[in-house]
Amino acid sequence: MTDPSAPKADFPEFRFFGRMVPLLPVIVASALFMENMDSTVIATSLPVIARDLLEDPVALKLALTSYLVSLAIFIPVSGWMSDRFGSKTVFQTAMGVFMFGSMLCAFSSTLGGFVAARFVQGMGGAMMIPVGRLVILRSTEKAELVRMMSYLTIPALLGPVIGPPLGGFISTYFHWRWIFFINVPISILGMYMAYKHVPQVKEADVRALDVRGFVLSAFGLALLMMGFATLGRHLVSTPVAFGCVAAGAIIMALYLHHAKRAPHPLLQLSLFRTATFRAGVVGGFFFRAGIGAIPFLLPLMMQLGFGLTPFQSGTLTCATAIGALGMKTAAASILKRWGFRQVLIWNAVFVSLSLAVIAMFQPTTPHLLMMAILLFGGCLRSLQFTSLNTLAYADIDPPQMSQATGLASVTQQLAAGMGVTIGAACLQSAQHFMGHPVLMAVDFSIAFVCIGLVALSSLFWLLRLPPDAGATLSGKAAA
Repeated sequence: MTDPSAPKADFPEFRFFGRMVPLLPVIVASALFMENMDSTVIATSLPVIARDLLEDPVALKLALTSYLVSLAIFIPVSGWMSDRFGSKTVFQTAMGVFMFGSMLCAFSSTLGGFVAARFVQGMGGAMMIPVGRLVILRSTEKAELVRMMSYLTIPALLGPVIGPPLGGFISTYFHWRWIFFINVPISILGMYMAYKHVPQVKEADVRALDVRGFVLSAFGLALLMMGFATLGRHLVSTPVAFGCVAAGAIIMALYLHHAKRAPHPLLQLSLFRTATFRAGVVGGFFFRAGIGAIPFLLPLMMQLGFGLTPFQSGTLTCATAIGALGMKTAAASILKRWGFRQVLIWNAVFVSLSLAVIAMFQPTTPHLLMMAILLFGGCLRSLQFTSLNTLAYADIDPPQMSQATGLASVTQQLAAGMGVTIGAACLQSAQHFMGHPVLMAVDFSIAFVCIGLVALSSLFWLLRLPPDAGATLSGKAAA
């Protein structure tokens, strides 16, 4: 295997505003920025895309869900592929697949084609980002690791801020297809830069891939999630959708049986025996499922319920990301003051209440007030995500960290996909029971109350945490 004591490569730097910046993390950060921005750009443009494809806007939930399912399927094998085929090869290929998927999205003329194209895009995204992080982790001196990794946080935070207004601007004043065309030159430049500067890091001794586990989990997750997503009579009939759910559940049960006996399962489910990991991931699943509906519901409410343009909608909704950006510096101090358990429990309540406040938005609500509420809600959600992500690894041994990271990443993507599905189901149910021929503002209000209750259900797991959970990480124990 790779010798950890071997000297790390010396990567080129470039001058940026008088400061020398390493090139490698910038290349990886550019890919991360493209993926994060793309996911937020499309959410703002869903009503316009639906109108152009002659589809119900709610049906476009499938485009969001298929991308997230693709991430959940292929993220667990990204590390193995990097070890087996080399980081440069996999990173370049991933960017090429992402670009190809973007082009397929731009040329799609049917809902089915668009959903399939988004799945291809997700395959590239699933390989691109984890492999990029691995390159930095394995090619950087420990003394430089914090500085190198800090460059990756910038695009992750800026993408959701820039994405909504950019998607709204393109959809309002140009055409939604340009959302995907702009990925082409960025991908080509990224592949060239990766060819020139990304090292070919690979392992000499690679353990065998759990092929049976990969096939079972891939088909099980895909059928289960897409079955739930199509229950609203979108793309396939209701009996077919129920059949997909049933088949997916059976296949996932077979995977559970396989994982208990495999020496190196793709997803190490025994990690759920650790209390902090279970609370952070399982409790986090329900919280993320509630929050995951916001990028889907909020732009639809702004445009279909309130009659705003995509650009106006994107300008308002980016306040959520700005709030999340502002909370990053304060999260550590809050956790040190009150500890993980108190922060997670009370903040889950506050986040759920903030969703209830969004449910009270009306077409006449002042835009500045909307932005202020969304900004504050973004702060609260960012604090909860930071706390959950940190707590999950509090009691995980270093040899299990890779498996824990993969399992947590898969769960997060599934939760986001389930959130879109739940949000769409609540919205359609509200429209049906209210007897509205088209979506109205009150339908979205009901949906936001429902997803707030879903997020609140995470308390079932969070309340079981011991008072000193994660104390060694928060620093509260010393206090």
